[in-house]
Amino acid sequence: MYINITDSEKGNNKSSSAQLVHYLDKENRLYEPEEHALWFNGTGKSVQSYEVRNRIDSNIAKLCRDDAKFFLINISPSQKEISHLTGLYGEDGAREKLKEYAVKIMDEYAKNFKKEKINSNTDLLWFGKLENHRYYSHKDKEVKNGQVKRGTVKPGEQMHIQVIVSRKDITNTIRLSPMNKSRGKNTEHSKKLGQFDRVAFKLSGERVFDQQFGFQRPVSETFNHANANAKNLKERLEIRSLARAEKAPQIEKLTEQKPEVSTSYLKLPEQTNYLDILLEKQEAEPLGVGFKKKRKRKKNKSQQTEQGLGM
Repeated sequence: MYINITDSEKGNNKSSSAQLVHYLDKENRLYEPEEHALWFNGTGKSVQSYEVRNRIDSNIAKLCRDDAKFFLINISPSQKEISHLTGLYGEDGAREKLKEYAVKIMDEYAKNFKKEKINSNTDLLWFGKLENHRYYSHKDKEVKNGQVKRGTVKPGEQMHIQVIVSRKDITNTIRLSPMNKSRGKNTEHSKKLGQFDRVAFKLSGERVFDQQFGFQRPVSETFNHANANAKNLKERLEIRSLARAEKAPQIEKLTEQKPEVSTSYLKLPEQTNYLDILLEKQEAEPLGVGFKKKRKRKKNKSQQTEQGLGM
């Protein structure tokens, strides 16, 4: 079960609710059903759109211009949960049961403020609208990848409920903000300011659904399991980021301190000055001496030859 609270999906929640009410009536315009889907709350199932707008917009006593005037609560069962409902009650019956479930969720919403005069959905000013489809937005990866166009209907079971709830209670005297997480300096101070535990509210959504419809929820599909995984992932990413931040200066420091040394793996041969060698040889034994010895040996040999012939 996915339950989320936002300032507003469409339109500014610091002004009139007209834009949001018009947006949530979109299926009546897109599909032109034989009978328009109307709004509901804990006391009625056939509330007209103009009544929703008028009552929300007039329930703003002593709120400033920049104060939130209303909030949007998204109640979205998983496809397994929807299949469970349709298996028990059929498609039309599942829609009615989901509306009954939304009333109980608003009971939990009221109790979560921990205020003496706010105990159930009847102490709130709220209206719900059941929708049968969801649509791809610019945030979906399928749209970013160009696989589908923005506004295309998403496949599968997409039945869900959108709730507009006033910032002020039904008497238009008590301010109620689910965005206020203040615990105050002490218990009495917290009661005066009001407080809202969104985690507890989301957990109550699972508990109420399971009890009301006998749904056997696997541990792996609980909010606690998903929340724990998300926290662990966040912690791992933070630790990795800190480790990189600590390691970067060390690497930079080593790079700055490391001297530049030329590396040579083979010893280069010493250079030989052949000109000096030749000059040294000339000084030790002049070339003229060698030639004189050779000429003398040749003359003696010639004389010997002549003497032999004369004999």
